Amino acid sequence: MKHGRLGFGVLVSTGVLAAGALVMAPAANAVTPDTATISFDCGFFGSGTATLTATQDGTAATISLSTSAIKSPLNISANSVRSTLKLTNNGSGTSTFTGNSNPAIPAGGDVSTGPLNGTVAAGDSLEASSLTVVVFGITATCNATSAQTPGPFVF
Repeated sequence: MKHGRLGFGVLVSTGVLAAGALVMAPAANAVTPDTATISFDCGFFGSGTATLTATQDGTAATISLSTSAIKSPLNISANSVRSTLKLTNNGSGTSTFTGNSNPAIPAGGDVSTGPLNGTVAAGDSLEASSLTVVVFGITATCNATSAQTPGPFVF
């Protein structure tokens, strides 16, 4: 019977240690805010607002966006929009997020793209400044015309 008690004691001790390790584990990285809006002027292609959604996993970050500034002239198949989002980093440097992932977009629909991939460091404060979208070999360049609301993404 002593072996039974010893085995039970080891099992309980292991469980307590595992629970303690979970409590002491560092919190997952988070970006705040996780969603923001900004206005873009895309010249000939139009102007409008964009909704940006950011996520973070360590130093890897993604931003997805949908904008009414660019309407699709034709049906666009999934994963056929190539995009580059430039962001001001801490007010002076720049960070670039790129990708060619998008949902299928119907003719006349808002252009959506992402996730766009980039690298961040703790304390980075990123605010969108320009967006370049290439669809069917046609390039639309958009420049931010407002501040990001409610504020920059802080990683």
